[in-house]
Amino acid sequence: MDNMSLESLFSIKGKTALITGGSVGIGLMIAEAYVKNGVKVYVASRKAEVCDEVAADLSQYGECISLPGDVGSEEGVIKLANELKEREDSLPILVNNAGVAWSASFETHDEKVWERVLSLNVKGVFHLTRELLPLLKKAASPEDPARVINMGSIDALHVPHLQTYSYAASKAALHHLTEVIAKELAADQILVNAVAPGFFPTRMTGPVIDKIGDKMVARCPLGRLGIPEDMAGIAIYLASKAGAYVNGEIIRVDGGTIL
Repeated sequence: MDNMSLESLFSIKGKTALITGGSVGIGLMIAEAYVKNGVKVYVASRKAEVCDEVAADLSQYGECISLPGDVGSEEGVIKLANELKEREDSLPILVNNAGVAWSASFETHDEKVWERVLSLNVKGVFHLTRELLPLLKKAASPEDPARVINMGSIDALHVPHLQTYSYAASKAALHHLTEVIAKELAADQILVNAVAPGFFPTRMTGPVIDKIGDKMVARCPLGRLGIPEDMAGIAIYLASKAGAYVNGEIIRVDGGTIL
């Protein structure tokens, strides 16, 4: 029972993580939490200059490396995966956070919107996990499985209040994909879980919060929006010894908003 101390249960020090969409919003919250707790973090997003700025800023707390890439296409995924493979022999933590939201009327929610949202929010997650499987396997052991953390949404768990048809459908697909891949990869000692956040102030949710922020707060039994510590806590838990027997779960972090 020597590993039952709080420090040993929740320590992630010495691990390596790739976080897609790690330069903004929830991805940045997780990146900062990981770096400050001893994880070597690669942040990936489409905009190289933003990745570079975030990596430089977080490097004051630990090791953070800019690794720009676009996971919205299979070609972009393969390129990003190959660049990571040139730098690392194994990958204990993969956070599939990159995503896009879209709100448009039923009549104008067209093919281009659907293709963009599904390509990034669903296919990108599948392709990147597949391409990085050799590194995840190398990092995995029965004592300390490798971790894949997918970023879902509470919009996949209830009927959204906004006209986010493609987004809600994509996140519902991602939740199911998480469960399917979790069963597939369990024998390789790779845990796959999803986090379904409520409303956190980010660049993506900013315009919505500006319009109906008061209503969103009123819908939450805790009476507030999410804060970075809320996301840091679940991300650390899932990557640590404390979460080593959690697999195929969709974990709401929403303050009870959809109860």
